[in-house]
Amino acid sequence: MSSRLTISELAARLGRGEVSAREAAQACLDRIRQVDAGIRAFLACDIEDTLAQADRADQELARGVSHATKPLLGIPVALKDVIAVRGQPLTCASKILQGYVSPYDAAVVERLKAAGAVVFGRLNMDEFAMGSSTENSGYQVTRNPWDPDRTPGGSSGGCAAAVSADECVAALGSDTGGSVRQPAAFCGVVGFKPTYGRVSRYGLVAFASSLDQIGPVTKTVRDAAMLLGVISGADARDATSVPEPVPDYAAALDGGLRGVRLGLPREYFVGGLDPDVKRAVEAAVRELEGLGAELVEVSLPHTEYAIAAYYLIATAEASANLARFDGIRYGVRVDGADPVELYCRTRGAGFGAEVKRRIILGTYALSSGYYDAYYLRAQKVRTLIRRDFLQAFERVDALVTPTTPRPAFRIGEKTDDPLQMYLEDIFTISCNLAGICGVSLPCGFTAQAPRLPIGLQLLGPPFGEATLLRVAHAYEQATPWHREKPGVGEKATI
Repeated sequence: MSSRLTISELAARLGRGEVSAREAAQACLDRIRQVDAGIRAFLACDIEDTLAQADRADQELARGVSHATKPLLGIPVALKDVIAVRGQPLTCASKILQGYVSPYDAAVVERLKAAGAVVFGRLNMDEFAMGSSTENSGYQVTRNPWDPDRTPGGSSGGCAAAVSADECVAALGSDTGGSVRQPAAFCGVVGFKPTYGRVSRYGLVAFASSLDQIGPVTKTVRDAAMLLGVISGADARDATSVPEPVPDYAAALDGGLRGVRLGLPREYFVGGLDPDVKRAVEAAVRELEGLGAELVEVSLPHTEYAIAAYYLIATAEASANLARFDGIRYGVRVDGADPVELYCRTRGAGFGAEVKRRIILGTYALSSGYYDAYYLRAQKVRTLIRRDFLQAFERVDALVTPTTPRPAFRIGEKTDDPLQMYLEDIFTISCNLAGICGVSLPCGFTAQAPRLPIGLQLLGPPFGEATLLRVAHAYEQATPWHREKPGVGEKATI
């Protein structure tokens, strides 16, 4: 069987002794060696450490440790290069952190390891998670496995490309304004953004602290449920972590859609949608209705202000968070005659153009005389956007929208027009502003070559992950899209 295995499939084979954890890890490493020169999803991969973890998993399997006790035992999971792993590089795809090695594990990494996962690799991203195409990486441009001339999306483009191309069984990315869901849509995989506070941010390098969330990138909805169940839960080291009980997400997948009310926000079905996206999403809506869901038209009237509010709040928080990268404590240092010159030279040499742009925008929004006019007003709009969602969820269980307005665009197509790049997030950023949960899953392909995936987005109320996963799973099982694979390289086998 090929390396297309899902978490649940691989766990079953490991449990039956049909394959070893070392063989599974080696298959991923072989696959990386076969195809990553063309995709460039990985920034680094410690082969020796990966195989050592797999050997330890095999020892536990030999002692009779089961997946009921350790649900990810022997499962290779890769990480976006913004999540800390002790002894591994942590560059955030930025030159300013070149050579930096993390001294500790992120909370999600602790939980992955406790569940038996083989945690390996550093996946490419837009620098400090600032971008929608992975073209802003300080090191390399990741390519879409479905068409190497197209972007995989961003900022978690390396995660989506690696999962789509079977270079890993699953991955963890981060989502600040759609950075898990948008690349998942572009690469034909599942991307889940949990409710703010559901997953600890301890060990996640901050971009915008009130928006960031770590989320799974997987091949199926069941895999997303399994991975989310492992990483969720309160953490005293993250003050925004919420002590909300964590359901058994995987056990609740098969409830069906009879009696489920799904909202169609009129503001998300507007002119300007790519015809293929419109066709695929409308077909998905009909499929959901056929599965027993009740469709309800709803309104989110402040949607039109989301882009402006997001890019004020996110850049302001980025300006504050990135002030720590100054050449004094860690990372690259470019000496100067005095501290100010040292800061300027270090940050000038270390940060890329998009990061500098956002720092400048955020600093301006927070500056004296402009704080009330921009940042404070954006926070008030954010409250209105959250209120829109909460009112909608009084009528429906989840919302159905496109994930993106169009399929994956060509590399270089939008790099000279930042505003057009920002508009790629138009359907995803409100979820982060409101602090709710969202998922993207495949719902079709473009009609003309190159055949590109299209994503369906489902949005749920705060801590409504279980319902959202149930709806997504019902749709996924009724359609063939998640079984399709890009024709990149020869498939590795285990």
